[in-house]
Amino acid sequence: MRRPPVQALRGLDLEVPRGQVFGLLGPNGAGKTTLVKILLAIAWPTRGGAQVLGRRPGDVRAKERIGYLPENHRYPPHLTGEQVLHYFGMLSGVRQPERSRRVEALLRRVRMAEWRATRVHKYSKGMLQRLGMAQALLNEPELLILDEPTDGVDPIGRREIRDVLLEQRGRGVTIFLNSHLLSEVERICDRVAILKEGRLVRQGGVEDLTRPSSVYQVEARGLPADALARLAAAFPGLRAAGGRLELAGDLSSLNRLIDALRRDGAEIAAILPRKESLEDVFVQVVGEGETP
Repeated sequence: MRRPPVQALRGLDLEVPRGQVFGLLGPNGAGKTTLVKILLAIAWPTRGGAQVLGRRPGDVRAKERIGYLPENHRYPPHLTGEQVLHYFGMLSGVRQPERSRRVEALLRRVRMAEWRATRVHKYSKGMLQRLGMAQALLNEPELLILDEPTDGVDPIGRREIRDVLLEQRGRGVTIFLNSHLLSEVERICDRVAILKEGRLVRQGGVEDLTRPSSVYQVEARGLPADALARLAAAFPGLRAAGGRLELAGDLSSLNRLIDALRRDGAEIAAILPRKESLEDVFVQVVGEGETP
């Protein structure tokens, strides 16, 4: 029996500005990997088209300006980390002695210099990710396409990789990032797009998508035990949450609440506008049924 065809992408219209870090998000099966394969000319669309660095996917003049780190990448296990980088450097057309200079600098930058002579079959997942990052940067790309670059990397390693990516953005590199670690995406990306069932359902700047809502968290100390019930009756949008008071309302309501707390003898330790995380936005769009 033949399996029915799957339409991986439908009506996708997406533009990534130069010099930005762009995050591609979506649940498994949303079409993220298919899109990356189309951009790299590993797969071809049945309809529509794409441009990468102003050229059609597959154009050698564009591909030589791209660095790519796929998910679950594999290297010949008998090679050392240094030999892997020289191998990919030769494939990218980087000649000696420039190739040796870049290999040496990148091994130090991703903190793999002491493992340079170790065969990669002895590397941990995190070490392979660091080596993969160095490999993707060998040709000094203008466009860096990364699929789960911090998968299997410990928190210190994730910060170091994040710093490397910020350095690349600082020199004008465009970074196209596919990751399930939404906290990392939120920290590094300028813009994101969310795919669902092959369609683009949300895109925009990270700051715009996660901007504070009209909900305020107030940390009050020394509040009498009987005060909360009175305050809840006076402020319908008030509730206790995680040891703080949370008020849904405008600035006028917030200031009236502060006055009431002070009348009850409470000390105001903090007032914070509640900001949605990128994970909150993602769950709302994907998990709660926003239709494509």
